[in-house]
Amino acid sequence: MSKRKVLVVDDSLLARMAVKKHINAEAFEIYEANDGAKGVALYKEIMPDFVFLDLTMPVMDGFKALEEIKKINPNALVVVLTADIQIKTTEKIMELGAYKVLKKPPVKEEIENTIKEIINILERV
Repeated sequence: MSKRKVLVVDDSLLARMAVKKHINAEAFEIYEANDGAKGVALYKEIMPDFVFLDLTMPVMDGFKALEEIKKINPNALVVVLTADIQIKTTEKIMELGAYKVLKKPPVKEEIENTIKEIINILERV
């Protein structure tokens, strides 16, 4: 069976590393981008199974990147990672079509449980 693809988009190398260490590299091909515009371009190129996306980034922020990804694939599974946990921010992210919002820094169990949920969704499709 081929590996599933996951895209991690965050301008912080440390943040990308924190997410990646909770993803099983034997089960997933992990791709990275350090800003929203690169993330959208890479999304188009590789069509990953799901995305971990930061909100605050240079060039293109996570809000715009999420919008663009959803234009490419309305069924895209995007998990937004953010330190901004204001209700209005979370509501806006969900309105744009995010699958889930996780608080930064990510907790191992939250990442692992979210990946399990997404795999269950993908296996039903």
